[in-house]
Amino acid sequence: MFTILCDAAPAAAQPAEGGFLGGGMGSLLMIVAIFVVFYFFMIRPQQKRQKEVQKMRDALGKGDKIVTAGGIHGIIRDVKPTYFVVEVSNGVSLRIDKTSVYVSSEDAAAAAEQNQNNQGK
Repeated sequence: MFTILCDAAPAAAQPAEGGFLGGGMGSLLMIVAIFVVFYFFMIRPQQKRQKEVQKMRDALGKGDKIVTAGGIHGIIRDVKPTYFVVEVSNGVSLRIDKTSVYVSSEDAAAAAEQNQNNQGK
């Protein structure tokens, strides 16, 4: 039994002739294919979402209700190039970086409903 296994081992170690696209070419194609799949299913949709969020932040103005990334709810009182001045309570204002601001859920729902009504006409 042992002699049969010893005789079969050198034959199995030899590369098969006529392999798939040569030695390393198949591996290179698989790496490229994996990158393409990652790009179309992960990177590209994320970039689209980031552009939409940036457009939404650029459209925000005085009087809009917002929620920060930390969960603070407030109303924009002043717009500066890199931050908003947000009133969170009567007489209490905070300076919030634009990158951590999102539209409040109530305003987002109202905007989505308005978009649907506009598209239906």
